[in-house]
Amino acid sequence: MHIRFGYELQYDCPQPTPMILMLNVHYSRTSDLVEPDHLMLSPAIPVSGYRDSFGNWCSRIVAPAGRTRITTNALIYDQGLVEPVVPSAWQTPVEHLPEETLVYLLGSRYCETERLLPTAWQLFGNAPMGWGRVQTICDYVHRHIQFGYQHARASKTAYEAWHEGAGVCRDYAHLAITFCRCLNIPARYCTGYLGDIGVPPNNAPMDFAGWFEAWLDGRWYTFDARNNTPRIGRILMARGRDAADVAISTSFGPNTLAGFRVWTDEVSLT
Repeated sequence: MHIRFGYELQYDCPQPTPMILMLNVHYSRTSDLVEPDHLMLSPAIPVSGYRDSFGNWCSRIVAPAGRTRITTNALIYDQGLVEPVVPSAWQTPVEHLPEETLVYLLGSRYCETERLLPTAWQLFGNAPMGWGRVQTICDYVHRHIQFGYQHARASKTAYEAWHEGAGVCRDYAHLAITFCRCLNIPARYCTGYLGDIGVPPNNAPMDFAGWFEAWLDGRWYTFDARNNTPRIGRILMARGRDAADVAISTSFGPNTLAGFRVWTDEVSLT
């Protein structure tokens, strides 16, 4: 199957403003691109790029005073398979975890493991080890948090999302990640596109999605506490400890997001 995806972002800046953008498809999916996801800017301004410490592709610009439009419209091949469910996947003891996974056991900006550690063990300490424990966490977070864009707050942490019982997809992911880390399961935050492929269409405005991956039985598996069901056509953009590492834009000066559109749809090439 093929998926048409893209975005249109418009920023109003009162003065020239340096920005870091993390808007490209993750390098692990670049070979699937049929049409590239080039960063298109209006007005045309220079762009430089680099890879961050997590391997994500970042673009640097200086947005001029006035309005800057940033967009892409790309096409990607996808196998069209439902994400795997592997109940037999076991939890690796901490002493046997690969060194590169250990950072995903630690607390981070939005995932305060020290504040939720007693709660995590009280809620999930008796859950089956491995896949069953991560799924039990997802089930709890899915029920506990009420979804609503009116509950979105850029500063909201996992502990605050748990306490308030409301949030958006990033809050579901942050809380589930924090519970996993509290129980010695490495978990990392993911952001990207997730369209309504294989599920009933949602009339809400399209947005970028947040989910997470947990390390079980020697590999990373995808989990999504917000939707809490295996999906088709997820397109990864970036991974990190939490949303602070994968912000779609980081601005070093005042600005206003004046326009925001995201799309991802299955298309036929015949």
